[in-house]
Amino acid sequence: MSGHEIPAISRQKAITPVRAARRLRDELSALNIASDVHDGYGLALVSVWFGLVVWTDGRVFRWWAGEQTGQARYQRYAFCPASDPVTAARRVADRCLELRKRGPVPVPGPSGCAPQ
Repeated sequence: MSGHEIPAISRQKAITPVRAARRLRDELSALNIASDVHDGYGLALVSVWFGLVVWTDGRVFRWWAGEQTGQARYQRYAFCPASDPVTAARRVADRCLELRKRGPVPVPGPSGCAPQ
């Protein structure tokens, strides 16, 4: 599989994107990470931190892994099945910690983008 193909996990039975995003938000909350869910146009987004947004179609979670590959500087994305929000939350939390260490620290908005 090339780096531009969606993995086979996307063939799994889908739940609604917003339901998947809310499940991820709940798992992130259990890890003391605040996030916001936004939905529309058949996708849902989970805004976690400055530079970290997870999106889902109800089948798979996707987020930028923080790497660029090749001379064309393609961004490398991480994937996790939407049917496993616990694992996705742990992986997103790890990425969030990486970003927090690098800074810059965003100013918390009304929903509190900072850790809970």
